[in-house]
Amino acid sequence: MTVSSGMSFMLSSTLSVLLFAGMQMYRQQLAAQEGMTVLGGLIGSVLFILILTAVGNFESTMFGSHFQTKLFPEVVFCLGLALFASGLVHRVCVTTCFIFSIVALYYINRISQAKHAPTATVAPVKGKKKN
Repeated sequence: MTVSSGMSFMLSSTLSVLLFAGMQMYRQQLAAQEGMTVLGGLIGSVLFILILTAVGNFESTMFGSHFQTKLFPEVVFCLGLALFASGLVHRVCVTTCFIFSIVALYYINRISQAKHAPTATVAPVKGKKKN
């Protein structure tokens, strides 16, 4: 089931606000143990993906469907927001959030290239006939 860019913007921005609020509510539990700080970084990475989706869909709605999200400033801004939110939980969450976000960004880029990259068609070359 697909939704429009405007609806996807609303959904991803709502989920990112809820996820940020959840991170702040459970800040003490996420910072209590080593494994939970890694989980906090993973949650921060999911927050990065949601914020990036919201920004990309907002730009798509405002500037047209062929507008592309670029590394600077959109991706850097979204990553900075996610790292800041993770930093409010614990210092280790920032590091793990950065690592998980870079890996997620790599796979998002691969999926995007497979789906939206132009396909090259090769036209047959007609040569001279030999008599």
